[in-house]
This record gives sequence, C-alpha cells and structure tokens, in this order.
Amino acid sequence: METISIRPEPNRMAQAVAKVARRINDTMEEGRDSLDLSDCGLISFPDGVFKMIRSCSENIHKISLADNQIKALSNKFFLTFTQLRELDLQGNVLTTLPDAIGEAQHLQIINISRNNLSVFPERLTDVKSLKQISVEENQITASTWDKRTASLSFMKQKFQNSLDLRRLGRSRRLQCERTVREKY
Repeated sequence: METISIRPEPNRMAQAVAKVARRINDTMEEGRDSLDLSDCGLISFPDGVFKMIRSCSENIHKISLADNQIKALSNKFFLTFTQLRELDLQGNVLTTLPDAIGEAQHLQIINISRNNLSVFPERLTDVKSLKQISVEENQITASTWDKRTASLSFMKQKFQNSLDLRRLGRSRRLQCERTVREKY
C-alpha cells in the first residue's frame, strides 16, 4: 500500500494578518509617512492597527487600502488619521463613506473608484483641501447625479475639471457633463 503525503494549505488568514503586521511595523520602524495595506484581504480596517500605530498616526499622510474587500470605514479611521492627505480606497466593496470624512481637513486626493457606491459621498464637499477625486466604476446613477447637481457643480469648480467622470457609463457621464455646462 502506497502512502501519500498531503501538505496542508497554509492558513490564509494567518498569512494576511502577518502581511498587515509586517507592513505596519515597516511603516513605524522606518518612520514612513505612508501606510500601504493594499491587497491584504481586509474586510474592515483592523482595530488592532489603531492601537499599534497610535504613536505615529499624526505622521501618516498617505494610506492605501486598495484592492481589499472593505465594506465600510468607521468614523474612528478619520478621527485617528487627522493629517491624512491621500487616501486610496479603490477596488473595495464600499457602499458609503462615514460622516467623519467631512472632518478630514488635510485630505487632498481620494480614490473611491471600483466600489459599490450608489450615491455621491456628499460629505466630500465639506473637505476644503480636496483637489482630486476618482469615482469611476461605481453604481452612481444619473438620477443620483441629478439630485446632487449642486455637489457635482461644486466639485467640478473646486477641482477645476479634475473630477474623473470616466467609466461612469457614457449616458451618465454625458448627463453629468451637460449638467455642469448648464450651471456655468
């Protein structure tokens, strides 16, 4: 009788946790101003990260949480990273952003493309420092944009046409652009 040796598949959860811990440690030890937790299999921003990075959260200016499975961010995220200037949330499953994003007064760039947003996050209009936003490939409908005409016009004016409407779908993009033209 032949014996077959089967190697158990490594625990993916343990690998993901180790990857996150390694990236956080690298950020802290090297005194980086950026935290890259992209492609880590996250479904939320881990509470443990808040504890680990508490001593240097004011030094973090850029965070990438791209290409995870994050369903929501808490208000605590924006209240912790108060000096955040750039946030990459593309490629998650976000349906909304927390109200505290309106308090992110240093945020200049946000990428929320490729999520499940069905309405434009209106609290972004409260962020006076914001210069660039990417929202493509979400589920934002033309009627949602129509209801948010004031926000869209404000954002277009504020960003001097750097609001990225590509890949919203041709009819939605044309309708948004027509609305903006009519306002000006």
